[in-house]
Amino acid sequence: MSELESLEGRVIAVAGVGGGLGPLVARELGARGAAVAGSDRSEETLAALGAELGLGERWDGRAVDLLDEEAVRAWCAALVERFGRVDGVVHLVGGWRGGVPLHEEPPADWELLHDLLIRTVQNTTRAFHGQIDAAGARGRFVLVSAKQAQAPSNTNAAYAAAKAAAEAWTLAFADGFEPGGATANIIVVDAILTPRMRADNPDGDFATFTPAEELAAAIAFVCSEAAARMNGQRLPLTMR
Repeated sequence: MSELESLEGRVIAVAGVGGGLGPLVARELGARGAAVAGSDRSEETLAALGAELGLGERWDGRAVDLLDEEAVRAWCAALVERFGRVDGVVHLVGGWRGGVPLHEEPPADWELLHDLLIRTVQNTTRAFHGQIDAAGARGRFVLVSAKQAQAPSNTNAAYAAAKAAAEAWTLAFADGFEPGGATANIIVVDAILTPRMRADNPDGDFATFTPAEELAAAIAFVCSEAAARMNGQRLPLTMR
């Protein structure tokens, strides 16, 4: 790892750290020297992850309802009190509904995906904007998205539309930063291959999936000084 790719001294919040990708991202950020502040709905999940990571004082895990904007603002304030600042936010909150034609998909699917994939992005960007902007060239926001956002299929309409909205919000967020200052970028995948998926189905065909380890490394790179000139970009981590 080069000095430009080090995250030594940075404070990075990970929204949705308890999911399949979150622990690998937290581990990668921590290995590069960052203090990692993770949110999840489960205190038990956070406690177990904190013990597993072994980051000591460089770990902070808090149960946060990311659909509650005031709760997200309180999370940001608590991290500033703990660490003195927050340099970046990695947004990993996900969810999926679909697999049926557009005209058959129940409205409840859209309502769920709107909350998970759009409102949580809105709440985190609004709550952490001041800290990310104040971090200047160290400031980062990273969103993980899906190729469906730009290439929607009839059987994934609600998912694609929600992802597209989250991307548009992130690119608008990026547009608000001054040149040479903070950045907001999107990493695009087809689907994510987690260690658990690999273990549960060792003979599965995951040729087009992005390994979670590779995605975690890409996220850490985007958070580093080496990516300081990248802002408002959609970065594909796909096979095609």
